[in-house]
Amino acid sequence: MTYLGLDLGTKTLGISKSNGVIATNYKTIRHDENYDYLISELSKIIESEHIEKIVLGFPKNMNNSLSDMASIVLDFKEKLEKRFKIEVILEDERLTSKISNDVMIMGDISRKKRKKKVDGIASVVILQSYLDRKDR
Repeated sequence: MTYLGLDLGTKTLGISKSNGVIATNYKTIRHDENYDYLISELSKIIESEHIEKIVLGFPKNMNNSLSDMASIVLDFKEKLEKRFKIEVILEDERLTSKISNDVMIMGDISRKKRKKKVDGIASVVILQSYLDRKDR
């Protein structure tokens, strides 16, 4: 099965891909809240990569309440399911940006470069978390 991992932010969408074992960074798309543009761009990826399942990061606060971005993510999930007829799984994304930054700091990546890569790496963490949990 081929998976797509998504980390939806207010300005960018981090995308990762997996064959079911290891998640890898695919790309980051800048969108500035144009979600129809994102659907169009994802359509190309889903068709060319033969994606069978999508794992979408679901933003929660540390106290388990929903973040301000949660309703946007739920709307986006609905659009994805309607457009692609593919199962979209919500995966808790708490701390994924911190984990991503920590990994890049350990890799001695500059702050400027980290800012550009954090959403892509966060999508890898989201997808890999789902893959690890589903196999337990």
